[in-house]
Amino acid sequence: MTNAEATAEVFLTALRGLSEEQRQAFFAGLADDEQFREDLVDLAHLLDREDEPSRPFREYLAERNP
Repeated sequence: MTNAEATAEVFLTALRGLSEEQRQAFFAGLADDEQFREDLVDLAHLLDREDEPSRPFREYLAERNP
């Protein structure tokens, strides 16, 4: 486990230990911060599309720039 992964695990453990009210306050704070909100939206989009088939980036570029 990397240092970053270990640090993230500590934060996740602490988050799991919060009460429902504390978790709601934490997530509300994330949503209020523009950068964190953008990260959360990006992550939601990725998770929503994770089952879609992938394709080569060059193929995508060829479609965009005929």
